Amino acid sequence: MKCPSTFNCPVEATLDLIGGKYKTLILWHLRDDILRFNELSRLIPHATPKMLTQQLRELEADNLILRNVYPVVPPKVEYSLTAFGKSIIPILDVMCEWGENYLDNVTVQT
Repeated sequence: MKCPSTFNCPVEATLDLIGGKYKTLILWHLRDDILRFNELSRLIPHATPKMLTQQLRELEADNLILRNVYPVVPPKVEYSLTAFGKSIIPILDVMCEWGENYLDNVTVQT
């Protein structure tokens, strides 16, 4: 996690945490569920396995998600939101509402 003094404003700090290509989608899909990698991959089909793995690692390093590895063969790994990760849900809800309004307006104007 970066030092708070490296950010010029709070929005910059927020974007640093959730601004990755698929981070917001990952957090959105984990808001109500505990999911495995393949489930996330199906929910975010444009993400390559490499990119999805990278985004998951960054979210874990920033304490937004928890990676739980079960000692079984084959390995079972589940992802869930941490308490800190759950604190972003209201922001995601507002982003969803804004996106729905935008899409409705674009549809009406075309």
